[in-house]
Amino acid sequence: MTNKAVVLLSGGLDSATTLAIARTEGHECHCLTVDYGQRHRAELAAAARVARALGAASHKVLTIDLAAVGGSALTDRSIAVPETPTPGIPITYVPARNTILLSLALAWAEVLGAQDIFFGANAVDYSGYPDCRPEYMRAFETLANLATKAAVEGRRLALHTPIIHLAKAEIVRRGTALGVDFGLTVSCYQPTEDGLACGRCDACRLRRAGFEAAGIPDPTRYVGRGAG
Repeated sequence: MTNKAVVLLSGGLDSATTLAIARTEGHECHCLTVDYGQRHRAELAAAARVARALGAASHKVLTIDLAAVGGSALTDRSIAVPETPTPGIPITYVPARNTILLSLALAWAEVLGAQDIFFGANAVDYSGYPDCRPEYMRAFETLANLATKAAVEGRRLALHTPIIHLAKAEIVRRGTALGVDFGLTVSCYQPTEDGLACGRCDACRLRRAGFEAAGIPDPTRYVGRGAG
């Protein structure tokens, strides 16, 4: 494989499936994980496990401090993570997070000479975050091709979001078919330090419903209950 791609890898179910898709499509995958001060830090170790298991060519972890900005239950521990559905955009939305993550991926792609970025955004079974919508992804791709030396010199960048229109059950089935071990992943917004999921947050509810709808056993380890 010589077709390099940067894959944003959080350590969750969606990004693991996206990495598997990128590999299947023949890309040499360079995974980028961002430690942005998230309370669910167990996902960082999960990302390393997934990158190894799925044969990433490299795995880089960058550190920034979105906790200093605040405004989200995922970066401010004084704000409780909701454990019941809430109307509108939930407090787990992290201001500008995906714009920042994609910008970092863009920078690394330009340095690597990669013309493809893969991002596991989903706009079907998701929490309603505005920066997960297809129109946002198209806008960012336009920005990337206006803002980079590589694009100006003729090496245009493509932003791939292969699961953006899939229901969670479809993502589970697709990842399973591609050999993803979802037991390595962490999706919970407030897991224990060793990655046990709370089973109550929005991310846990969506993940569990996805496995149930897919008819596939849930390998998630929940607090006090073991695997799902």
